[in-house]
This record gives sequence, structure tokens and C-alpha cells, in this order.
Amino acid sequence: MAIRRILIANRGEIALRVMRTCRQLGIETVLAVSEADRDSLPACFANRTVCIGPARPSESYLKVETIVQAALGTQCDAIHPGYGFLSERAPLARLCEENGVVFIGPTADQIEAVGDKLRARAEAIAAGVPVVPGGAFASAAEAVAAARDIGAPLVVKAVGGGGGRGMKRVDRIDELPAAIELAAAEAGAAFGDARLYLEKFIASGRHVEVQVLGDGAGNVIHLGERDCSAQRRYQKLVEETPAPGLPESVRSALHEAAVRFARRLHYRGAGTVEFLVDRATNVFYFLEMNARIQVEHPVTEAVTGVDLVAEQIAIAGGAGLRLAQGEVRPRGWAIECRVNAEDPANDFRPSPGQVREAIWPAGEGIRVDTHIATGSRVPPFYDSLMAKIIAHGDDRTAALTRLREAIGTTRIGGVATNLPFHAMLLANPEFQAGGVDTGFVARLLEARPARQEI
Repeated sequence: MAIRRILIANRGEIALRVMRTCRQLGIETVLAVSEADRDSLPACFANRTVCIGPARPSESYLKVETIVQAALGTQCDAIHPGYGFLSERAPLARLCEENGVVFIGPTADQIEAVGDKLRARAEAIAAGVPVVPGGAFASAAEAVAAARDIGAPLVVKAVGGGGGRGMKRVDRIDELPAAIELAAAEAGAAFGDARLYLEKFIASGRHVEVQVLGDGAGNVIHLGERDCSAQRRYQKLVEETPAPGLPESVRSALHEAAVRFARRLHYRGAGTVEFLVDRATNVFYFLEMNARIQVEHPVTEAVTGVDLVAEQIAIAGGAGLRLAQGEVRPRGWAIECRVNAEDPANDFRPSPGQVREAIWPAGEGIRVDTHIATGSRVPPFYDSLMAKIIAHGDDRTAALTRLREAIGTTRIGGVATNLPFHAMLLANPEFQAGGVDTGFVARLLEARPARQEI
């Protein structure tokens, strides 16, 4: 079907990102805004805005029925959920299906299949994709018995969530019951689901994910991988493609495993299959699948030249895959930094407020996705992401040089940002060498002098 008008059920930089593609395609946009976002930059660029409630997400961006009614009331053909908020909530996809609104994403059943981590593990096993040793348990005693077989260290994870919530590392088996109690309470509060499972902890692992596109009929292609190992407390900070230092045989095997997994689900739309790669052995394991566009999708767009949002819209509209695997030809290297309104000198505490000055970088190979300009406000109710700075070059050295220069020329006043931290990270010899593990940022922060300002 021809999609002529889309309700964007999100805010911030991803809302503007979706609008940019819609404008190029001649599609009208209606932006769902909370009261706090009425005067935001995305609200100024949308063809129309509709207020969906107060500032708090639980009273606006997370209200499924309100979002669908907003789409119906403004005669929108489709809803684009962006990332976060309702993007991976099956009830939204299902209510869209029931009301004849196109959901630009996977089906409700597919969201449920990958949203439940235990079910996703089972699907991975059925697809012949390796998983980390571990599994579900019904009691602390059962978990302890399983832990003795697996061996420490271990990690307890929430079945229904992510982002590090409900996740606890356990170095000694006698610490496991207490960790389970804490993780269950945290998971229950965050996701309304206190179920947990156990996995072997990989001491030095890399977080590598594969971007896929599926047409919903079993046809799937990949657009390469991204390395997202530079993260703090399970939150990604820097992402790049291709993943540095991976043997080509491992890289190809990762791509093939991701396609097998998505093909088994008859996956529809853009999605990311995430893996943990053991840095010592290059053996990889399935982690999860994110059934949405990723924050870090611009690095894939930079090297492939493919507009992933345009492909999402085309697939949702029934056009299927418009690319064959052989037509995906990556070129060069891309690295992205997430610029957050947070204070790295104060344990990365969020820094909401009014932006007195915003000067973003420009130049060859530089892309900035942002919703912040001079005079913009960073509300205290939402994620602190202000922008993403993406650098593309012929190789990693060129991309890294451009990104360091771009970070150095960015000026933000009025709120604290993590730009000084990014400057420190990008200058670090270990990061410059490539192939860091997920513990790199923690070690970097621990090693700095006690009184050093970031």
C-alpha cells in the first residue's frame, strides 16, 4: 500500500531522523508530542503535531491506546515508533494490526518472540545459532545446582528486559542467591516481569551486532556488523563498522548466523541480532535481537549508502526487500559517538536545562543527528541523548581522525555533556588499536587520576 502520512511516536533526534526520510519520500509527518516537547525542534519540522499527554513518558509516549488513537484521528496510514518507548512493545503492534494502521516494524508475534530472552534463546538454538551456556531456573537452589555445572563467574539476567537492568554478575557461587533476589526485584520494578535466567560470564567479550532486513516472508539480508563494545554500565557510548580485528571467517559466520535467526522468525523490517564474541578465542554466542531501528544505525548507513528508515517504510508498505545481498557493498569505515547531557566528572549524572550554545561539527565525512540547537531545552523526563556524531572515512584511521576533530570543534553551553569523556576515549591507545572488550570503559575510568577532570 502507498503510505502517505506517518505518525512518529517518538521524540528527540530519532523523530527528526525519520522526518528527514519522510520528506525525501514525499510522506507527510504527524509528530506525537508530550507537553514538554511542544516547542522542540522536531515539533517545528513536522507537518503537524498532536499532543498526547503530560511530560512523563508513562502519561504520554508509553500510552499505547493514545498513540493509536492519535494516528487514527489524524488519518495517518502508519506509525513509526523509532527506538525506545513503545518500539518493542507487542501491544502497540497488535493494536495497529487490529485498527488497520501499518506498524513500521515487525509483527506483534515477532516482537514477543525476541522480547522474551528465554524464548529468543530457544529460537536461536533451533536456528543452529550458538548461545552462552546457561538457562532458566525455578528457584535459587536450582540456579545454584546449575551454576556448579556451568562454573563461575556467572551473570543473572532478566527475561523480559535489557539495558543492564535486572542483570547481576556473580563471581562466587555462594553469592548467587543474594544476586538473584536483587535482580528479581529490579527486573520486576523495571519490566513488570521478575523472571530470570543464568549464563556463563565471558570474562573478555566484545559486543558485536549484525544489521538485518527481512520482508516477512522468509527473505533476509544483512548489512554488515557493528562493534558496540565501548559501553558503560551496559549503555553503549561508541559504535563502529566494520568491527575491527575480526578474522574474516568469524565475520562471515556472524552474518550467516544473524540471517539464519531472522529467517527462522520470518522477520519483517529492520532488526539487529546481537552477539558476544569471546576476545580470547573469537568464539561467538547469541545474546538477543532488537526488533527495531538502532540508535547506532547511521554508521551502517554511512558505509553501505542504504537509508534504513526508507527500507523500513518500503517493507511496511508491502514493497518487500528492494536490495539483494550482492547489492550491499560496504565502503570504508564509520564511527559514532553518542553525545549525552550528563556530567562525566560527577559520575555521569544527567544534566537537564537550557542549551545556551550549540555548535555542531560539519565537513567531509561528518554527519550529525540531533534535535538540539541554541535555545533548546533538555527536559529531565527523558533519556539524555542530545546528538550522535558520525565520522566516515576510507579506513579506520581516517574515520577516527575525523571524529576526534569533530569532537574537538563541537561547542555546547548551558548543560554538561560527555564530550570531554569522548575526547579522552578516542585518544586512548587501546581504543585506537581497535577490538576493545565491554570492560574497556570501566577500566579507563578506574585508571584516571582521582582528581582528573574529564
